[in-house]
Amino acid sequence: MEQWPFHDGNVHNLLVNRRIDFGHDVGHSLQMHSSLIRRLSMEQELEGHQGCVNAVAWNSNGSLLISGSDDALINIWSYSGRKLLHSIETGHSANIFCTKFIPETSDELVASGAGDAEVRLFNLSRLNGRGFNDGAITPSALYQCHTRRVKKLAFEVGNPNMVWSASEDGTLRQHDFREGTSCPPAGSSHQECRNVLLDLRYGAKRSLADPPRLTLALKSCDISSTRPHLLLVGGNDAFARLYDRRMLPPLTSCRKRMLPPTCVNYFCPMHLSDRGRSSLHLTHVTFSPNGEEVLLSYSGEHVYLMDVNHASGSSMQYTSGDASKLMTFTPVLNKLEHRPPLSGVFQNGLRSRGKTAAGIEKCRMLVEIAKRSLDNGTNIFHAIEACNEVLDGHGIDIGPTLRLECFCTRAALWLKRKWKNDAHMAIRDCHNARRIDSSSFRAHYCMAEALEQLGKHKEALDFAVAAQYLSPYDTMAAERVENIKKHLAAAEAEKSNKASDGSHKGEPRTGRVLSLSDILYRSEANSDALQDGPRSEREDSDFNEELELDFETLISGDEGRDVESNIFHGSLNLRIHRRGDSTRETGACGSPSSSSQNGVAYQPEAVIDMKRRYAGHCNVGTDIKQASFLGQRGEFVASGSDDGRWFIWEKQTGKLIKMLLGDGVVVNCVQSHPFDCFVATSGIDNTIKLWTPSAAVPSMAAGGSAGPEAANVLEAMESNQQKLCCNREAFLALSSELTRGSLGSIRQA
Repeated sequence: MEQWPFHDGNVHNLLVNRRIDFGHDVGHSLQMHSSLIRRLSMEQELEGHQGCVNAVAWNSNGSLLISGSDDALINIWSYSGRKLLHSIETGHSANIFCTKFIPETSDELVASGAGDAEVRLFNLSRLNGRGFNDGAITPSALYQCHTRRVKKLAFEVGNPNMVWSASEDGTLRQHDFREGTSCPPAGSSHQECRNVLLDLRYGAKRSLADPPRLTLALKSCDISSTRPHLLLVGGNDAFARLYDRRMLPPLTSCRKRMLPPTCVNYFCPMHLSDRGRSSLHLTHVTFSPNGEEVLLSYSGEHVYLMDVNHASGSSMQYTSGDASKLMTFTPVLNKLEHRPPLSGVFQNGLRSRGKTAAGIEKCRMLVEIAKRSLDNGTNIFHAIEACNEVLDGHGIDIGPTLRLECFCTRAALWLKRKWKNDAHMAIRDCHNARRIDSSSFRAHYCMAEALEQLGKHKEALDFAVAAQYLSPYDTMAAERVENIKKHLAAAEAEKSNKASDGSHKGEPRTGRVLSLSDILYRSEANSDALQDGPRSEREDSDFNEELELDFETLISGDEGRDVESNIFHGSLNLRIHRRGDSTRETGACGSPSSSSQNGVAYQPEAVIDMKRRYAGHCNVGTDIKQASFLGQRGEFVASGSDDGRWFIWEKQTGKLIKMLLGDGVVVNCVQSHPFDCFVATSGIDNTIKLWTPSAAVPSMAAGGSAGPEAANVLEAMESNQQKLCCNREAFLALSSELTRGSLGSIRQA
């Protein structure tokens, strides 16, 4: 269904208008134009690594590409020659997860961070005269102050003297090359590196309402290129955090844990903010090229776009409890709620600035297409994209009647498609529809169905009864009410049975042998996804004293792979400790209270909600999977996927533009060239793929080395959504396999 154009315009018109609009940089618009993206195909594979390629990055002018791999090599590639220039043995003893050129150093300084918890700096000028296989060179600087894996490096544009490192030990450190070129290993008696910019070892939150108590194992960080004082971090909880470096306390050492500093903004989709026992976490965070937006990629979830400035009209700020309020029926006076003013819109559907009737007619046509798809039960994905085009592409151009119809139609489409969290998207649409017309039968009926899909039968019954009241003769509403009542009664009966069964569990538990699957099952009982980091608390624990479990497993992408046998060589790190153990992390001296400060109760922070979601890919297997803005204007969003593909969406509407086959297993990294329509990707394979708009004809899907054209776009996306929904079962299966293997069973201490 390609019946409407993309929002970046026609190339011919852009070239013609450059004579008129001198303030508009046509080159920026044409770099990543939709007509070019739809012709992307793989031009070449770069060979030179012997392991998974976990990091790729361009230098500032795009002449060089740097890559880091499980083989502990840093490779430097020529963009113009498409060839390997230097291969450096870094000396890292574990996988390299991040590597970058240091700005304003004539591309002579490069930095790397790895699973050995080290940050290393190399001077490429020492390689003059050597061949491309340069071998080992001594690092110019070696920082060993982190205690766990270094997952991301960040730099400040125009600053050649510093690099920032984010680690799973919960700290973000600032390394100044002018102050020192080495530091003792973490834990040394004389180790006193005062380079901790952010101490988030008491920074992770189980939900928005909970105070930060746990270590926030940092997975990603970024510094704004337009406002370099802004620092964005993400880790093993649902919340990305924005800090103003000018407002942070002075650099400290790690000898004593500190309460997390106050951040400027929290970012999290509302429906993900109150999942207190979920293993949800971020794998990548990044600023848009203009610094006004941020992109968040979640493990076991989707990619989300947020506004940095919550005061802008397209974003919303919420607090704890707002998610539940969204799902709660509010009685209305005389069947009508207060209707907010529709600024800038006339009732006849035309904007006050004067939108052409052709545009409105196009929106009506798209809504009719979506309604027909809903009635026929076909082309649901394309019908949702048609509604996205109307609401996200022309939302302020249309009147309330068409908006209401489109919200209700899209809500019903979400509920029919049933991808992960589609029910939550339907709730948002129903809420927006009720704000337009609080007596809308469809809004109440779809809200009841969405809540029922989420298992919230009491709340669903309230909306179903309201829908029945609004349309007394509608048989669907009456049937919905009766079905919800039956489900509610069944749920109450099941709850009573569990309560009675629990009263008989009085047998002694001393010396019980617990298998790994027992522990993992209880730790993951309410989980949505695999997680590399601290696990959630268990309900109904079988332990006399509560224990916590840290389970780290790297299935695909963080560790090496046997290319011949296609077998992954993962690593397992298992730590069991009693809750409240102050020695959980190395270097902890004391445990500051984060639930209250000076007797003042904890007040949950306000959070910026999503404004766009990008779905279709799968992010479960690795915790280094990136989501990136493409081009200098950042008008497109890209992400790797566990199915070996990578996806490109139009940022404004979330419409899928291109799906490409880029790896034999998983694509982790997607980095666009600074100025050209050129993309580098990498993943589990030991090669880097280069993509250019060289296909003979535009298409929505394209293959890589495995073939010229992907078989079925919808089939691939449906398969990815099944993986997202079933990853908990996969996790339990993995734990069972590990239990039967070398780990055996674990006896309670």
